[in-house]
Amino acid sequence: MYRVRVRSVPPVVLALRRFPNPRLTGIGAGLFASLTMFVLACADRLLFDSSELVYGLLFLPVSALTALWVRPADLVTAPISVPIAFAVGVFPISGGSEGFGGQVMGLVTALAVHAGWLYGGTLVAGVIATVRKVRLMRARRRYVLAQGRGPAGERPPRAAAAVSVAAAGSKPVRAGAGPAGAAGAAARRPQRP
Repeated sequence: MYRVRVRSVPPVVLALRRFPNPRLTGIGAGLFASLTMFVLACADRLLFDSSELVYGLLFLPVSALTALWVRPADLVTAPISVPIAFAVGVFPISGGSEGFGGQVMGLVTALAVHAGWLYGGTLVAGVIATVRKVRLMRARRRYVLAQGRGPAGERPPRAAAAVSVAAAGSKPVRAGAGPAGAAGAAARRPQRP
């Protein structure tokens, strides 16, 4: 008698499966991250008096969600759009002085001061996107191997593309070369008297 062992799924995994799982395009992921960080920065300014720690801690999960929710074809955009979202979001809490020049200097200073959070969020997004890409490549490779195509994904050679020998002692001629190829092959054959 064989016993079937059933694995129980941990409750944390079950809870995570209930979360929404959108698939955002590259532009959609960038817009999601930018708008979310801008709203969170405004809330940080109102509730926590522009706390750098709160903004940085909120940036990390937004980076992770951006990398998790971007569709597989646009995985490379996640680590690119996250720093842009950080810069968009840091504007309300930058604390620049009056005027355009003062606002720009405040933004540049805030980006320099918060560089650790910026690098950390970008690293989180990059690691998640890399892990997702590796998993997709492994799944694709398993699928190709299951289809019987070989490790590199090549199909077995067709008979029409194989090299054939027209007559004994003549040079090989590729099949399917067309009328010009057939005429050239006939001209190369030795003529018998």
